[in-house]
Formats: sequence, structure tokens, C-alpha cells
Amino acid sequence: MFTMYYAPDTCALATLIAFKDAGLAAGVDYALRRVDFSRQEQRAPEYLKVNPKGRVPALVTPRGILTETPAMLAFVAQSHPAAALAPLDDPFAFAELQAFNSFICSSLHVAHAHRMRGHRWVDENDAAAIKAMQDKVPDSVGACYDLIETGMFKGPWVMGAAYTVADPYLFTLAQWLEQDGVDPARIPKVMDHRARMAARANVKAAIAEEYA
Repeated sequence: MFTMYYAPDTCALATLIAFKDAGLAAGVDYALRRVDFSRQEQRAPEYLKVNPKGRVPALVTPRGILTETPAMLAFVAQSHPAAALAPLDDPFAFAELQAFNSFICSSLHVAHAHRMRGHRWVDENDAAAIKAMQDKVPDSVGACYDLIETGMFKGPWVMGAAYTVADPYLFTLAQWLEQDGVDPARIPKVMDHRARMAARANVKAAIAEEYA
């Protein structure tokens, strides 16, 4: 059984959707442990023993603890091959999938985080620097989506004809793009993907579960 530490409205949703896609059942195959950001539980000593990074998600498995969404998504896909959530028999295609998820993690998510977590990069008392980062978010996040739209998204799903764990990851981040100041009209493929993902039963169930 897995235990996932999470918070609503974070990238933890991607792994929760992947659980559903893999056929895992809440309370049977996995348990959720909500981390309350409003109470700074991510910084509590108890949680730091689970994830010293002080962030979510963290996935406790029988073999140890995993952090970082790309690793967790690959683990779910590889642990449940019958669900066909990744091209496990094609090393190059699997590497392409990993490259996409790595871009989401290292570039898009980081650019998004500059809007509300500038203190990670500059002194939290440096109001001018914080504002400069916030002002740059529409451009930096928009540039990431432009690259996805024109050069990375294969269609109809992220990696082409087959649905993979890249799809819930893109969907999770794409829910925040308007708040980041990105004009949806400039990325029609991403917006169509977001709408189709939102209509999936597993996605609806995962969103409902993270707020339960």
C-alpha cells in the first residue's frame, strides 16, 4: 500500500490521477495524508522526516519514499504495466516522455512558482525583487506553453496517439495558466487537451478526492 502526502491545488493531483488511471483504489491500494499549508505543516518536524524538502507530494512506498512528480509518475507507470500509462517497451519513447515531464517540473512549474514563492530565490524582504519576478511570470510561463504548443505536444495526447502519465501532469499545471496571466487563445492545443482531461471520469474522481 502507498501513502501519498499531498495538498489540494498542487502538482500532487497528477499522481493522484495516475493512481486512478492505474486502477488503484483509495483505502485499499493507497492512502492520502493531507498537508495543511495554512498551518505550515510542510515545515513541521514530523513531515520533514518524510520529505526534508518541505514540499508535496511525497509518496511512501514499501521500498522507501519518493519525491518529485516525474519520478512518481514513472514509478506508477512502471509498477502497473497493464494500465499502459507509458511506452515501457520503447526506451526512446519512454525517454521522450521523461523529457516532457522533466520540462514541466524544471521549467514550467518553476516559472509558475515565481508568482507566489519568490522568497525561494531572493530575500523575502526584497519587495522590488519579488515584484519583478511576479511581473515576469506571464512572459516566462507563456513562453513555456508556447514551446509545448508548437514543439512538444504531439496530439491528440501529449505524446501522440496514446494517453500517458504526461497527460495528467500537463493538465494539472494547465489549470493555473490564467492565474499566471497566460492568454488561453495563444495555446489552443493545450486548452483542448485541458478540456478533454477535465471531462475524464478519473480526473473528476481525483479532483473530488483531493478535496474530500
